[in-house]
Amino acid sequence: MNTPAQITNTTIHLQGIAPLLQVFDMPTSLNFYRDLLGFNVVQSSGQGDDADWILLKLNDIELMLNTAYEKSNRPSTPDLNRKAAHSDTILYFGCPDTDAAYSYLINKGLDIKKPAITGYGWKALNLIDPDGYHLCFHYPVNETTT
Repeated sequence: MNTPAQITNTTIHLQGIAPLLQVFDMPTSLNFYRDLLGFNVVQSSGQGDDADWILLKLNDIELMLNTAYEKSNRPSTPDLNRKAAHSDTILYFGCPDTDAAYSYLINKGLDIKKPAITGYGWKALNLIDPDGYHLCFHYPVNETTT
């Protein structure tokens, strides 16, 4: 039997994190995360863009997307209450050049506000994905290159 002293010497070895986002329409989400933001599909539960689960990766960032409904049970339109509930989920990405990210996204047709300095001293660019999840590309002002 382990004693408390033995247990306190134990650690858990973790590497990275891969948040899972429930999405309404996988092709729409892939258009946003893969085609717009530049993530690559690493693994998928199906073939093509209309899979139910996809693992994406960009540099050291992993993100999983899972459809909220199996194809046979998917309603014709998203549940607006469900989408509104996603607004309390924010993914923060380290982005040393938020101005370049802003220019890139504006050129891709997104209607977003310019990056701004936060109350905690970071320059932040905020946007919302097709399912109502918030994304923030930010970096400490004293470490930015722009």
